[in-house]
Amino acid sequence: MLSVLRCGGGGLQPIEVGPDWVLPGDGAWIDLTNPNRAEELLAEKALGILLPTREEMAEIEASSRLYQEDGASFMTAFVLVGADGDDPALQPVTFVLAKGRLVTIRYVEPRAFIAYAAQAERDADFCQGGVEAFLGLLDAIVDRVADILEKTSAEVEVISTDIFRPTRQGGFKPILRRLGRSQSISAKARGSLVSLARLLSFASLADDIADGKEHRDRLRSLQRDVQSLTDHSAYLTENVTFLLDSAVGLINTDQNEIMKVFSIWAVVLMPPTLIGSVYGMNFVHMPELRWIGGYPLALGLMIVAMLIPIWWFRKRGWF
Repeated sequence: MLSVLRCGGGGLQPIEVGPDWVLPGDGAWIDLTNPNRAEELLAEKALGILLPTREEMAEIEASSRLYQEDGASFMTAFVLVGADGDDPALQPVTFVLAKGRLVTIRYVEPRAFIAYAAQAERDADFCQGGVEAFLGLLDAIVDRVADILEKTSAEVEVISTDIFRPTRQGGFKPILRRLGRSQSISAKARGSLVSLARLLSFASLADDIADGKEHRDRLRSLQRDVQSLTDHSAYLTENVTFLLDSAVGLINTDQNEIMKVFSIWAVVLMPPTLIGSVYGMNFVHMPELRWIGGYPLALGLMIVAMLIPIWWFRKRGWF
């Protein structure tokens, strides 16, 4: 889908693809969402540049994601999407600054894009040009990552309380699943922040930004925000790793306690089992076979044989 955000409000306006379509003079942001080839050609013709394909957007080399060509700056960052669902993922989004306009190419629907477009629709003076749209979208993306990290941090605090709670319902399996999800989101958020930091550093070289002091100041502010969030994500990852190690250690401790109980009872029951086996053989010439006190004697020996190990284990503090 091809949409255009025009200066002066109105929000993103979908455009019907046609050979005679001309980019409006006040068009600030051209948004290509899951574009087909006809829409890509239309945008390329209007701007006089070649746009990257989906395969080129997914390249991991920095030179393939950050470059200048034909007077335009091409910048691709990995954005965290689906953080509230079961399958959070990093997906590439390309930003192109060309002739004072912004072009975005994406095959996902990040919440930051929806929020920015809605704000631009409510406020007619919100977007004054392509550079403002570019910085505004990056600001919305960074804010979204911050919200995700805050939510994940709160979840990690709850998990920490559950791990060290004296009594736990449901065992450790649900806790480990929650820890795994928190670790996955934290790692993906950090990956997104690293790519955003590289994008912001490269964006400072773009002519449309380098020529404006206000734009440079806003870009530096975004760089500081990204750096602080990167540090927070590193701390969060370390915290999750500590909790994972603690959970595994407590699991091992619980298992050792269970094995200790089994081992103690095995030792306690071994002597009476031996006595019972001897007196259960019923040989004709066994001395106690016809003795009236033989049965009570065997039971007494079994009880004494059990009490002695129990007394010894309690004395040593093992039981």
